[in-house]
Amino acid sequence: MKPTLVIMVKEPRPGRVKTRLGGDIGLTAAAWWFRHQCAALIRRLDDPRWHTVLAVAPDRAGIQSRVWPAHLPRWPQGGGDLGDRMARMMRRAGPGPVMVIGADIPGITPAHIAAGFAALGRHDAAFGPAPDGGYWSVGLARGGHIPAGMFQGVRWSSEHALADSIATLPARRIALLATLRDVDRAADLAACDSRRA
Repeated sequence: MKPTLVIMVKEPRPGRVKTRLGGDIGLTAAAWWFRHQCAALIRRLDDPRWHTVLAVAPDRAGIQSRVWPAHLPRWPQGGGDLGDRMARMMRRAGPGPVMVIGADIPGITPAHIAAGFAALGRHDAAFGPAPDGGYWSVGLARGGHIPAGMFQGVRWSSEHALADSIATLPARRIALLATLRDVDRAADLAACDSRRA
């Protein structure tokens, strides 16, 4: 059974995406960066070893969008906080391994995704930490249903997000993957660019 990779994307409209980055470089520039970052990430990770799905928001605009590649399935993220939306995607993925990733992490490669799925062969769940205390990926060895309490009480967009999320999975075997930086501010962009240089 092929695993499922879910990439969380938003329509790249100024003022609707990457607003903290927009405060540093301008809302139009931030939306432009996000659109091109998503396109490059999707091209890089569309791999025959797994099913790639786009979790789109807003729901209707994302389903109808011409921004995203037409050959990839699109699932509406739906309402609720980030945990609600990720849990919905993991349930929809069915019984095989599933990983959900953000689209604003320039450093993700197919090798990172393959390592995540390999870890899910030996663990119940896997997280890819970010330096700010959040995470760039979360995976379950068995999608289709979510462990009771998963993602409940997590302090999203804080330095506690990873620790809180792990705490919602007591008595589970959890793997930690490579630490990768997401882009929230101009300083994050500069850090990502310097690593590629």
